[in-house]
Amino acid sequence: MEKADPMLAMSASTDVVANCSPNALAVGLWDGQQLELMSSSPGSNGDYPMNPLLLASVCFGSSGALSYLFSREDAQKPLMIMPAPEFLDLLTPASSTRTRLTVPQASGDVEDGVTQPNCLPAAALLLKGVTAQGDTALHAVAGHGDSPEFLKCASIINERDQHLLFAVNAKGDTPLHCAARAGNHKMVSYLIKLAAAASRNGVRKLLRKENNGRKETALHDAVRTGNEYIVELLLEADPELAHYPAEDASPLYLAILLERDSIARALHDITKGNLSYHGPGRQNALHAAILRGAEMTKDVLKWNNSLTTQVDKDGSTPLHFASSLHRRLYRPLEDDDYIIPGLWHSDIFMQVFNANPAPVYQADNKGSFPIHIAASLGAKSAIGIILEKCPSSAGLRDAQGRTFLHIAVQYKRLQIVSFACRTPSLAWILNMKDNDGNTAMHLAVKVGWLRIFASLYGNKEVHLSLINNNGQTPLDLSRSLIPRGMHYSQNSEKKIYVALIWVDAKHSGLRWDQIYEKYSQPMKPEDNIKEAERVKDASQLLGIGSVLIATVAFGATFAVPGGYKADDHANGGTPTLSGRYTFDAFMIATALAFICSSIATTGLMFSGISMVNLRSRQINLATSEFFMGGSLTCLSTAFALGVYIMLAPVSHATAIAICVFSPLVVLCRHCEYLVKWAILARPLCIRLKPITALTELVGMIFSQMQRALWPFILIFGLAAIARKLRDQ
Repeated sequence: MEKADPMLAMSASTDVVANCSPNALAVGLWDGQQLELMSSSPGSNGDYPMNPLLLASVCFGSSGALSYLFSREDAQKPLMIMPAPEFLDLLTPASSTRTRLTVPQASGDVEDGVTQPNCLPAAALLLKGVTAQGDTALHAVAGHGDSPEFLKCASIINERDQHLLFAVNAKGDTPLHCAARAGNHKMVSYLIKLAAAASRNGVRKLLRKENNGRKETALHDAVRTGNEYIVELLLEADPELAHYPAEDASPLYLAILLERDSIARALHDITKGNLSYHGPGRQNALHAAILRGAEMTKDVLKWNNSLTTQVDKDGSTPLHFASSLHRRLYRPLEDDDYIIPGLWHSDIFMQVFNANPAPVYQADNKGSFPIHIAASLGAKSAIGIILEKCPSSAGLRDAQGRTFLHIAVQYKRLQIVSFACRTPSLAWILNMKDNDGNTAMHLAVKVGWLRIFASLYGNKEVHLSLINNNGQTPLDLSRSLIPRGMHYSQNSEKKIYVALIWVDAKHSGLRWDQIYEKYSQPMKPEDNIKEAERVKDASQLLGIGSVLIATVAFGATFAVPGGYKADDHANGGTPTLSGRYTFDAFMIATALAFICSSIATTGLMFSGISMVNLRSRQINLATSEFFMGGSLTCLSTAFALGVYIMLAPVSHATAIAICVFSPLVVLCRHCEYLVKWAILARPLCIRLKPITALTELVGMIFSQMQRALWPFILIFGLAAIARKLRDQ
């Protein structure tokens, strides 16, 4: 039979004992074969796995059971596989309210328990054994309780091996770490007394011991668990403990980061400010406080104002951190339960800035100043504070030569761009160039967000014909961004290009034929392939909608409102409401919807066939798009007329309301067009004469309305003609 891994066996036993479940302990603890393996094979680091009986004793806090095991060890008795009844009585006394442990009887010495005479002597393993995590018996005692029994167990273990007090587990934790992490303040106090009795510098040696991973002392564990009493115990034993570790996260930094404000204040008060402010990555406590709240930031600034000049590994000062706060939060009033909107980030930034404004002119490792950080995140209030006190900081450039306005445009921070364009004192930075020669307008054209472009476009101080290092003006750049071939006419890049053309923005210093060659060359073969795929995809998608509209229109044409006349009447089988103006308009609308949709479907069939040349496919697609829009308008009109015919006699107001809302379908199709020109209306009026700009806009909107509303003219015009002919 293959032997079990002793470390895995030990891990399973440790888990059982740690859970302190008596029934599980009785079932899973006493495995003779595993115990034999553990007694004969050390762990990978040379340590032996801990005896399960010893682990059970310390986890239960049974000093009697522990003494029993040590008495057997002193008597050089072999290791027990099954515990003797007297051991179980000591482990879980009969008077205990816990379920008493029982084990099946086995052959052997009942008084001494079942033994394994071939095993190594117990004295060689008992206190040398460790758990899978490297915990000694004293680690286990310290982490499981601090009642008098646990303290007595700690005393017994310490008397037999004083070195265990300073022993570390696999993570570098001492028993004091375990006790502090578990919140066992009596055990912490007792371990400190044992250290004081061990040697002259025993207390400092124990308390200042740092673990492996985080380089933390037991004070860090006390801070992390939020146990202020243990914090006071540790600092009373070693007032300089808050200085450790020297270069990593200090207890104060950890307390602030975990929002243990009372502990942070206790650390400062007990040590009288003589403590470390260090954090990981060369941060300090002020960096952490800024990210946690205004109150703690205020306290740290009061304790040590020099922290404002220190930088972390990225070169960021606390003011950089304060500049990065941009969320709008809510805070309660002090005197009642109401809440008011508050600019929490503004309070923090103001505190740090007032404490030391000099870091406004201090760049991080990437050359970014606090004003750049604020601009990238849209912290308008922080930028306002900086510019009010330090106006010259508006021209600060980062490593790429960008001002805060360049950054705001690049990160699409509309509030910051609008603020800069509306502030007359900032006019001198509007046309500054970065290292690539790009102004904020160049970047706005690249970004393609119309509202940001409109903010710059609406300021006459912004030049529209400056050339970047690639020899491009904003107009050149805009032209180059318009995709070749078919494209959506409402895309922002097309609107930006048209807006620049309207105000007579200039191309770069090229002849017109050179400009034409540069931007109007025929597409390359590989571009034709991509364009053909785009046309095909568009045809397939639009074809689905076109067929659905045709199907609905066909059905509506023969499912007329009001039904049909009975066969025994004159003109039987004809619509009941025929001859009315609204009915004629309804029938014309449904018929026109079907016709337009059928034309669109036919055109889409040809635009999706690869054997048709690309130019013909593009023309068919454009034609189909026009008729499909018309069919949608006709269908919505038919819906409104059908509802009106049915409801007008009994609920005229409802019928009118539905007719008013139905055109929203048509309006929605052209909403983007209207909204984008509405955004550009004011800047155009600033750049051009207002009357000229309004005339151009009205003309464009009227032309678009004609293109969109021609079905209305046809439907109601033909219905009126039919009524006039009928009345003659």
